[in-house]
Amino acid sequence: MKTLSELKINQKGIISGFTDDTLAVKLMEMGCLPGTEVSVELIAPLGDPIAISVAGYQLSLRKEEALSIKIEG
Repeated sequence: MKTLSELKINQKGIISGFTDDTLAVKLMEMGCLPGTEVSVELIAPLGDPIAISVAGYQLSLRKEEALSIKIEG
């Protein structure tokens, strides 16, 4: 199973779950809910942070946060 951090710019996926339960609560409060489609919009030159489009808005995540989001598709 892939994580969000493995997607390239303009790639999409569906959130299937999380690897870190503590961080999952924070991410779900920001709209990263299982079953939601996400797409990678921008990646900083050094790979951190990552800008994603989720639930109709753009969200910036640290690499650590993106690593904890499991993606299918």
